[in-house]
Amino acid sequence: MRVLVTGAFGFVGQAVVRRLAAAGHEVRALSSSRTGAGGLPVAGVFRADVRDAAALAPAVAGVDAVCHLAALTRGRESVVRPQAHREVNLGGTAALLDALRARPEGGRPLVVFGSTAAVYGAPERQPIDESAVPAPGNPYGESKLAAERELAERAAAGEISAVVLRCFNAAGAGDVDEARILPRALAVAAGRHPSLELNGDGGVVRDFVHVDDVAEAYLRALGAEEVLAAHGGFRVYNVGATPASMREIVAAVERLTGRPVPVVRRPALPEAPRLVADCTRIRLELGWRPERSALDRLVLDAWAAAGPRG
Repeated sequence: MRVLVTGAFGFVGQAVVRRLAAAGHEVRALSSSRTGAGGLPVAGVFRADVRDAAALAPAVAGVDAVCHLAALTRGRESVVRPQAHREVNLGGTAALLDALRARPEGGRPLVVFGSTAAVYGAPERQPIDESAVPAPGNPYGESKLAAERELAERAAAGEISAVVLRCFNAAGAGDVDEARILPRALAVAAGRHPSLELNGDGGVVRDFVHVDDVAEAYLRALGAEEVLAAHGGFRVYNVGATPASMREIVAAVERLTGRPVPVVRRPALPEAPRLVADCTRIRLELGWRPERSALDRLVLDAWAAAGPRG
């Protein structure tokens, strides 16, 4: 297939590009960044703002599918900048779909959309399956849910087919965002910061999945024609793998790096004590299995890339 990956130079985007190319797909990259492709195996690089449908026209011409990852993704930042998240995450998705609809070749392309567990909010029932009623707790989750609904409407109208991947916490080699627990803990172990701040007792549990396993989910979604035909051209999947508490992550980092991670305790926040994915649907329907998402592998891969020698 000829596949466009938006947000191709991001943490997950790079992994998706590499996985699709390795599987034999012709991959195009779309980014608003001026940075180079960095050796990514792409057939072409397109520079455009994802909110500009006209500017997207050259990138979407002739593609069979789009893996749409371009987004603003920081939940806490979205509370301060809600409009920016809505413009990029919803407005960018709508512009992409408009560009696909305007193509002279027509057709019904497949869109694989990078969504988030943040659309669920904090449901009481755990693990969370796709039947849980969405109740996002921040503007980031709201913007992603609105984009999902835009995709569902376009699929119902016959413009596209769409697979939505609600990813929990992607981790592993290449994640340099120290707003996230694992990169921050590794940065402390590497000596780049004196300590790690933890809220409460560190017992909050989240679901982590290796970025390479996330990329495999995108590859599997490209082959979901039969499933989509049976569900009106639209299907949602959770992508998660390994529940772990913040304490467990810190302990694993110390054990595997052989270095201390001093912790500074902060007051507990009003947050869900446990957010864990039920991934039964994607396993049964797409045959997806996480191969690299054990906690030790997540830590070791990230340390190899970002530690003192990385």
